[in-house]
Amino acid sequence: MDTNLPPPERPAPLSALEARVLGCLIEKELATPDAYPLTLNALVNACNQRSNRDPVLDVGADEVAAALERLRGRQLAAVFAGAEARGPKFKQKLDAVYPVTTAARAVLGELLLRGPQTLAGLRANSERLHPMPLDFEALLAELAERPAGALVRPLPRQPGQKETRWAQLLTGEPAAASAGGAAAPLAATFALPPDAERRLAALEAEVARLRAELARLRGALGEG
Repeated sequence: MDTNLPPPERPAPLSALEARVLGCLIEKELATPDAYPLTLNALVNACNQRSNRDPVLDVGADEVAAALERLRGRQLAAVFAGAEARGPKFKQKLDAVYPVTTAARAVLGELLLRGPQTLAGLRANSERLHPMPLDFEALLAELAERPAGALVRPLPRQPGQKETRWAQLLTGEPAAASAGGAAAPLAATFALPPDAERRLAALEAEVARLRAELARLRGALGEG
């Protein structure tokens, strides 16, 4: 048996909207199991929720449906059609790709929804979804040191920050993190203020919505 095989290739990073959709599915499964799996409309509302979200988005059903299709292609989401269901519903399948405990899944869900957080903040936010172990740092260390590939990472402390912040890696390497201690790319050294980041994300979502609307209009008019 060849023991020198290269490690399995890491899946491509999720887009910001795919991360939001997956985070919402994880959140609602743990927080409101009676209303889970989610209809497309419920998922759109969850993505646009103004509480427990950073940044706040304004996306439409077509955009969320497209993100769902991409997540299904990656085996991170699935359609649920029960006997009493009036229409398709959707659920997350994170364990199919990244087998983790329920507590770890709650942590990843919170990071997907809120972005990087301090240890104390992340623990408090994750507790609303699932009880956290007493040794919360050990849980994060386990996610950061997985043999199959890290899922979270502590970020270098920035000027003015008193505590280390943790970030998820499902959307790729955080801009503030530099591999092996090397200097980060010049473009990554200039961080936008949080309010500007939220406005930029909202503008990107609006552009995506307008593009989808334009594509529908072209289709209705028979244009290629």
